[in-house]
Amino acid sequence: MNETPLKILFLASEVVPFAKTGGLADVAGALPKALKEMGHDIRVAMPGYGFINREKFGIRDFLAELTVPMNGRTETASILETNIGTVPVYMVNSAKYYDREGIYMYHDDADRFVFFCRAMMEMVKKIDWAPDILHCNDWHTAIIPNWLNTIYKDDPFYKQTASVYSIHNLAYQGVFGQRVLEIAGIDKYQFMVPPGVSPDNHINMMGRGIFFADLVNTVSETYAEEILTPEYGQGFDWLLRERRDRLYGILNGIDYEIQNPATDPHIDHHYDLHNLEAKAENKTALQREAGLGLEKHTPLIGMISRLSDQKGFDLIGQVIEGMMENLDFQFILLGTGEEYYHNLFSSIKTRFPDRSAVYLTFNAPLAQKIYAGTDMFLMPSRFEPCGLGQLIAMRYGSVPIVRETGGLKDTVCNYNPVTDNGNGFTFKKYDAMAMYTAIVRAIETYHYQDRWRTLVHRGMAGDFSWHNSAQKYVGLYRRALNVRAYHPIPNEYMNVPS
Repeated sequence: MNETPLKILFLASEVVPFAKTGGLADVAGALPKALKEMGHDIRVAMPGYGFINREKFGIRDFLAELTVPMNGRTETASILETNIGTVPVYMVNSAKYYDREGIYMYHDDADRFVFFCRAMMEMVKKIDWAPDILHCNDWHTAIIPNWLNTIYKDDPFYKQTASVYSIHNLAYQGVFGQRVLEIAGIDKYQFMVPPGVSPDNHINMMGRGIFFADLVNTVSETYAEEILTPEYGQGFDWLLRERRDRLYGILNGIDYEIQNPATDPHIDHHYDLHNLEAKAENKTALQREAGLGLEKHTPLIGMISRLSDQKGFDLIGQVIEGMMENLDFQFILLGTGEEYYHNLFSSIKTRFPDRSAVYLTFNAPLAQKIYAGTDMFLMPSRFEPCGLGQLIAMRYGSVPIVRETGGLKDTVCNYNPVTDNGNGFTFKKYDAMAMYTAIVRAIETYHYQDRWRTLVHRGMAGDFSWHNSAQKYVGLYRRALNVRAYHPIPNEYMNVPS
C-alpha cells in the first residue's frame, strides 16, 4: 500500500538556478525535483534577492502584502512565485533586506535571514498550506526548529509539523550577538538552551538548529561520523554526540538532467559512455581555449574549487612546483579564494605557460568544459561534507583523485591494479607527499589506456543521481514525524527550571 504523500517546505538561502555560492544551492535546486517526481507536494522557499532576473525566470507576484512579526513589531513583505520544473518556488520580497548585489556578508545578515524564515512561517499559514515537514538548511534557517519548540509550539496550525535540519558545512555557523534573540522574538526562551550551545554570550544559530530539530542530517554518511569527533566537529561534536540518535547521513546526488555530457549546451562535443572519442575532442578544444599544448597523450588534470586550505590548497602549494618540474601532465584551475593562492598559481602560469592554465574567477560554462575536457579531477580536501565536483567529474568521464574524507570517501574507491577494482585514486593522510603519490599513480595508470578506459567507464556508469537519495530523505521525513509525535525533546535536555 502506498503511503500518503508528504507536504514539504524546503527552505534555503540559495537555490539553483536563481542564486548560488556553493553546493547548498545545487541541492536545493535538485532534491525537490526528485521528491516531486515521487509524488510529494514539495515547495521551495528562498529570499527574493534583487539581482535575480524576474523576467528570465518567469517570476510573478503571489501575495501582495504579508505581515511579518519582527523585533517586537511588524514589518511587511510581498511573496513572489516561480517554478523549478513543476516545483513551486516562493521568494520573500523586501527591498530593505534583499536588494543587494550579493547573498551574504552584510552587517544585518541576522535580520535578513530571520525575516526570511518568519515570513515563510507566516505565509504558509495565510495560504492555509500546513507542511508536514519544514526542511531547514544550514545556519540561515536554523531558527525555525527553535521556533517550533517556542513561539509556535502551541499553534494548532503547526501541531503536526516536524523539522529536519540539514548541515551542509558545519564550519559556517551563524554567530551573532544577543540582539538576534530579540529580533527573532525568543529572548524570553533563552533558558531552554543548555550551556555550550551558544558560548561566550553569543548566539550560535547552527547550534540551535542542531539542538531543537526533530532530526538532523548531513550530506554524506562518513561526514555524519566525522563530525562526532573534535577534529571535524567545529566545537559541536559534544552536542552531536548527545543527539547521535537523531543524526543521519544521506549522500548528495547531482541533477542528471543538467549534468549530462550528451546534452550539455556548454561543451564543444556531446558524448556518452558509448562514444568516448568525442570526449577526446573536448580535451583538444579545452587545450586550445586555455592555451595549453595540444598534446593528446599527456594527461590533463583539472580543479574547480574555492582556493582555501579546507580544499587542500596548502598541500598543493607545497608540491605544485615540483610536480610541474618532474611530472608529465597539464594542469587547469578555475576558482577564487585566498590572495596567497592567487599569487602562487599566477606564478605557476607564468613559469609553465604551455602546461598550466589558471582562471581566477568563476565561470559556469568553463567549469563544464573542464569536467568534459580533463582526464583527471583533483580534490585533496582537508574535509568535505559531500563534494559535488567528484560526482560531476565521474559523470563526465574525468577520473577523480581525492583524499578519503566525508563524501569523497563515500563515492570514490581507490583503484587497485591487482584486482582491477576502484573508480579513482585516493589517499588517507592529510599530507602533501601522500597526495603527490596518488597523483603519480593516476598519471602512471593513464598510460595503460585499456585500464584507463575501464576507469572512465566505471565512473560514467555509476549512479549518483538524486533518485536513491530522495528515497532516503522520504524515510527521514517520516521518521521525523514519528519523533515529533512520540519522542519530543525532553525537559531535562532543555534545562528547564523547576
